[in-house]
Amino acid sequence: MTDWFHPEHSGIAPVQLHSLKLWIPGKKCGTIVVKAEELSNCRESVMMQFCGNKLDKKDFFGKSDPFLVFYRSNEDGTFTICHKTEVVKNTLNPVWQAFKISVRALCNGDYDRYGVHDFIGEFSTSYRELSRGQSQFNVYEVINPKKKGKKKKYLNSGTVTLLSFLVDTEVTFLDFIKGNPAQPTSLHYMNPYQLNTYAMALKAVGDIIQDYDSDKMFPALGFGAKLPPDGRISHEFALNGNPQNPYCNGIDGVMEAYYQSLKSVQLYGPTNFSPVINHVARYAASVKDGSQYFILLIITDGVISDMAQTKESIVNAASLPMSIIIVGVGPAEFDAMIELDGDEVRISSRGRYAERDIVQFVPFRDYIDRTGNHILSMARLAKDVLAEIPDQFLSYMRTRGIKPSPAPPPYTPPGHPLQTQI
Repeated sequence: MTDWFHPEHSGIAPVQLHSLKLWIPGKKCGTIVVKAEELSNCRESVMMQFCGNKLDKKDFFGKSDPFLVFYRSNEDGTFTICHKTEVVKNTLNPVWQAFKISVRALCNGDYDRYGVHDFIGEFSTSYRELSRGQSQFNVYEVINPKKKGKKKKYLNSGTVTLLSFLVDTEVTFLDFIKGNPAQPTSLHYMNPYQLNTYAMALKAVGDIIQDYDSDKMFPALGFGAKLPPDGRISHEFALNGNPQNPYCNGIDGVMEAYYQSLKSVQLYGPTNFSPVINHVARYAASVKDGSQYFILLIITDGVISDMAQTKESIVNAASLPMSIIIVGVGPAEFDAMIELDGDEVRISSRGRYAERDIVQFVPFRDYIDRTGNHILSMARLAKDVLAEIPDQFLSYMRTRGIKPSPAPPPYTPPGHPLQTQI
């Protein structure tokens, strides 16, 4: 007979139930039920160790073979096993090995919720209490409800003591990709002597396309960062810090806003493209008469966390007066960006193909001239950046039957009457 008891922890996200009926024509094959909770953004993990003291004797010929089972209390009142310790044989005073577990698995970021259960006995605790570490507050009496109800002199079925509790923050792949702008290894490195790779691409491509804008006022957005003052994660924030008026005066204004944002935000994953595409698409959807055409310039290191949603956004945007230029910076492979370009295979989402090609991708590293001939490399960049824009623009106008506005009459200086010859 194996003996066990368990403390409890809980999650905070609402539980979603989904059922899928299995069937073969003429037969009932049952139902699969999936319970899901949205994971919190908590990235901490904890190292814990427990010991027991004077636990109840359960084995007939020996003492007990105790182990701990940790159950997380779910939002719907059910419990899910999140960790089980090793069995310590034939003892009433076990010392279990230290173990490491993520806070998301343990309680999904909820530090305070309790749960109850029993076997040898039970005790309830929370992440917040455990985080106090080894102290008088983390010595728990193990209570067996059945024994307590039957025996007047019953005290407990032993105690469990927390021996250690260490908190660590888990780093992710994106932490290494994003980097710190203060570190030379980051693509956003703020070098006082030269432009970083993002700034080089922004300046080079921006100078090319800004001449096609009449007022030179550009809304500039960032995505993938924690914003002050509360650390809210955003995938659609104004680089100049003014969400009501994100416009910057020319490419130089965009550059200034970019540098200022690096000083105020914390780069943070995931990297989602769809929010900024949808942002521009909302503007484009309001002006379909051909009087305006929108071009979204995205500068990226190639990492994308919402590929399916981005495809959906591009397919939807393909019917609007807009194009997307994606400039890849850094040494990474850009397979995902090439797929979004759709030159070889028209992009699709959920069986629906984009009405037209609206994406142009260029890897910036291919245009950095190692010989120092800046004019030559920028000329090639301009050619490739604009290679598809005219056709994309014309394809929208033609399919909507939109004609160019009539040309204005030729200018005649004052005091110079028009002369005609017959």
